[in-house]
Amino acid sequence: MQLATWNVNSLNVRLPHVLDWLSANPVDALCLQETKLTDDKFPAAEFAARGYQAVFAGQKTYNGVAILARAPLVDVVRNIPGFADDQQRLLSATLDSGGLKVRLICAYFPNGQEVDSDKYRYKLAWCDALRTHVAHELNTHAELALLGDYNIAPEDRDVHDPAAWAGQILCSAPERERFQALTALGLKDAFRLFNQPEKSFSWWDYRQLGFQKNRGLRIDHVLLTPTLAQACTGCTIDRAERKKPQPSDHAPVVVTLR
Repeated sequence: MQLATWNVNSLNVRLPHVLDWLSANPVDALCLQETKLTDDKFPAAEFAARGYQAVFAGQKTYNGVAILARAPLVDVVRNIPGFADDQQRLLSATLDSGGLKVRLICAYFPNGQEVDSDKYRYKLAWCDALRTHVAHELNTHAELALLGDYNIAPEDRDVHDPAAWAGQILCSAPERERFQALTALGLKDAFRLFNQPEKSFSWWDYRQLGFQKNRGLRIDHVLLTPTLAQACTGCTIDRAERKKPQPSDHAPVVVTLR
């Protein structure tokens, strides 16, 4: 089984990229963030034609998440229960693949904009609510994967220039503590289960030749429950997608489970 996550930064713009990627990489499930589409505009028919069921939660211009899967998706929940939020950032569903059922949580964490801003405080509150939600989900789902754009670089090795980013948004101590709070639930960072090349990133700024100079951050993650982590045989970042014309500023992250 293969699971993937990808912030596409507008599905309307990047739909051909996603369809081509799925043809070349027929993963069992793909979690999308920043679809930036209202539900009535979601291209479900295009994905169905390629054998993927879709569940989605969108809004105009901003945010939006979706899960595409080759097997049925059941028990779908939008947003974080009990956390009042007009922004569409979270989608949970169970992938029912024969005898194996995996709870998928597709998350688009708030950016936070600037440390100590209102949006930053919203980000921290959102992360706290997410942790409570994930802890609840773990009570009933032994096989769970939390995939998405976390907008958090958890360690200095996930940052191209740690000194320049120290204390800044995406790298501040309170944000990293929220990431650690999720791993404290027993979840494992799939990427760090394996030896990886140095300076491995999943996001690069469009400006100032960020990708060409590899000035990036690793902010797209897949966290796995221990049973799935034991079954994980690989986790890779598909940098090739970032090289294409009009790419997303994020690259897909893929985990393989056996």
